[in-house]
Amino acid sequence: MGPISRRGFALVSMATLAGTLSTASSAGAHQRPRPAPAEDGAAGGPAPLAEELRGMWIASVSNIDWPTRPGQSPETVRADLLKLLDVAVRWELNTVFLQVRPTADALWPSPHEPWSEWLTGSQGQDPGWDPLAFAVEEAHARGLALHAWFNPYRVATHTDRSRLAADHPARREPSWAVPYGGRLYYNPGLPEVRSFVQDAMMHAVTSYDIDGVHWDDYFYPYPVAGEAFDDDAAFAEHGGDFADRGDWRRHNIDLLVREMRDRVAEAKPELPFGVSPFAVWRNRSTDPLGSDTRGGVQTYDDLYADVRTWVRESWIDYVIPQVYWHIGNEAADYAVLADWWSRVADDTDVALYLGEAAYKVGDPAQPAAWQDPAELSSHLTLCADRHPQVTGHVFYSAKQVAADPLGALTRVWEDHYRSGS
Repeated sequence: MGPISRRGFALVSMATLAGTLSTASSAGAHQRPRPAPAEDGAAGGPAPLAEELRGMWIASVSNIDWPTRPGQSPETVRADLLKLLDVAVRWELNTVFLQVRPTADALWPSPHEPWSEWLTGSQGQDPGWDPLAFAVEEAHARGLALHAWFNPYRVATHTDRSRLAADHPARREPSWAVPYGGRLYYNPGLPEVRSFVQDAMMHAVTSYDIDGVHWDDYFYPYPVAGEAFDDDAAFAEHGGDFADRGDWRRHNIDLLVREMRDRVAEAKPELPFGVSPFAVWRNRSTDPLGSDTRGGVQTYDDLYADVRTWVRESWIDYVIPQVYWHIGNEAADYAVLADWWSRVADDTDVALYLGEAAYKVGDPAQPAAWQDPAELSSHLTLCADRHPQVTGHVFYSAKQVAADPLGALTRVWEDHYRSGS
């Protein structure tokens, strides 16, 4: 994936290791029953929710998966999306997570934010059709659930505000955005920003028959060596009695999660709300409650996202930690993290699915485990044998799922998904 993507940040973090990594069914209670799909491919609702979620992410930022490049004709863009939905059907998946708000812009006609540059090539340019409406209709026609994937705080993959659409909120309200690491982010410490990004996302929630609300792992940005995220003024004005800025930042993200959860539940009580965090909450060396890992990034300390609390307190409906390492990895073992997240989710009503690194399979830069076409399948086997709390898996990303590197998705399908297997 590209250097600005969420997985890109994770990979950069992992690459800075100093020898180590230093740098359900209960879900059904949260989702409304769905009618069976219409026959012969006619439009209709998706199939009833499966006890096992089988999903893939479709990333739009930097044209990672779809649209394949900006400025293509609507016919081409629609055809390319249909190909990806058909890939999901081919592998007997049941859910797609479509990124519809990648950089504080939209893949639907939003009254809050401009049209996405990743669609038209020019932020704010109306494409003349509604991609989200099309995606929902076509996913449902194939019996697929579609979760709308939003990035809450990323504004731009650069810091030049003049490149934003003229009416972009970050231009109208320049104090809302913070340049950091060569990118722009909304400031999570401003209550007006928190309210605005919720409004922007809620418009899609209330306007479309989506099947879930999904966030990725960007809250406060991934740390950049030698730089500080400049929220001094916000902390001075809104920090209240917090002596520690980290505690205040976590409080800001807690508020974002709880407020959004409440707004989604009020608008559509049957709609699940979930998050896909970086998989290392804290290392055990930092916190006895943490995982036996040596992660250079810790979600709690670096992104200020206390996902463990969100799960234990059932502030979210599902969690999909990005467990993007192989079984036996010395610094972040898939088996160790699968066990840790299973224990975190145990005795809660939060559904646990695991994010799977299809993009690593066959990559010559990856270790030997990822040159084995059975690695992904072995992840599903491990969870099926040891962790009943894990009720599904989601593969990153759609183009790798379509490419089937080394036949790894074929192996997953044959071992776990094939009808009748």
